[in-house]
Amino acid sequence: MARRIQIFDTTLRDGEQSPGIALQPDEKAEIAKQLERLGVDVVEAGFPGASPGDFEGVRSVAAAIERPTVAALARTVRDDLDAAAEALSGARRSRIHVFIATSPIHMERKLGLEPAEVLAQARSAIAYAAERADEVEFSAEDATRSDPDFVARVCRVAIEAGATVVNLPDTVGYELPHQYARFLQNVRHRCPELRRVTLSAHCHDDLGLAVANSLAAVHAGADQVECTVNGLGERAGNASLEEIVVALKIRADHFDVETGVDTAQIAASSRLVSDLTGYVVQPNKAVVGANAFAHEAGIHQDGMLKDARTYQIIDPGDVGVRMTLPLGKHSGRHAFARACAERGIHLQGDELNAAFRRFKELADSGGAVPLEAVFEGAPV
Repeated sequence: MARRIQIFDTTLRDGEQSPGIALQPDEKAEIAKQLERLGVDVVEAGFPGASPGDFEGVRSVAAAIERPTVAALARTVRDDLDAAAEALSGARRSRIHVFIATSPIHMERKLGLEPAEVLAQARSAIAYAAERADEVEFSAEDATRSDPDFVARVCRVAIEAGATVVNLPDTVGYELPHQYARFLQNVRHRCPELRRVTLSAHCHDDLGLAVANSLAAVHAGADQVECTVNGLGERAGNASLEEIVVALKIRADHFDVETGVDTAQIAASSRLVSDLTGYVVQPNKAVVGANAFAHEAGIHQDGMLKDARTYQIIDPGDVGVRMTLPLGKHSGRHAFARACAERGIHLQGDELNAAFRRFKELADSGGAVPLEAVFEGAPV
């Protein structure tokens, strides 16, 4: 039986930390309902201690959805923990997500804490949170630039205090895939208690490796992946939910895992998040970009018309979109003839050759070429 991977969606928290995004509570609730239809396991709704608006956003999400666990982020301070617990009070199942940094640079330069103080704060905060929510997740911020032995000690303390999910994030997107996999395995070896809880991966895209690192984490034994719709997030963004889920599905031969995501809801989720955040999806974005299933080159179009498997490893219907064969300077005769036929213009022989020549001349000048322009003033 395939291993089940939990999908932890943080679009409404880490994704919203993208510059310029400020979702209103009703907008967070609308996205959360779509995430529920998508089939994610956890919706991280926000950081209630950050602002009154974020508090209300988490409260709104907690009231809006039924099946997923609703998570709220908190530092190890009582005000944050109390705000998270209160904002989550209406959730069917709640999770307080406690984090504290463990890397030397963060402990020394940001927190001004000794390692022993970090351990004490983690223990106290997690124990406090465990009395106020159904679940507690602990994140060792900047884990991948931390001493693995110290991370293992923090993990042990977190589990003893009541954490049932432990996240070891690549907070600044520093690791390479094989290094991240080895790091997770190394920490788990030093802290066998991690096998009793859910091990989570959370990767950022500073080097363009967030999805690759997340997949490496799954291969290394992670049971939960934290990601965002359209890869939104701090700086260069988070790991893209749609890319991870589809990769796990298409390469099931390699991973032998499953998720609860309904991939047919991916396109709708992407569009809604883009509309409400104002962040446009780049055309060449994998899975959800406008060009993800568009084939312009003549050789590709010819192959697609004969058998879509020649140039397409993902069935566009599986993610809620359609394949297209846009006409451009690289298009071939077969695709041009098909486009004409779909418009009721049936060409053969010399007529087709002449029309195709006109099309190519127009296409070479740049931009899209409407079929009307090809036949303007010419007999059909």
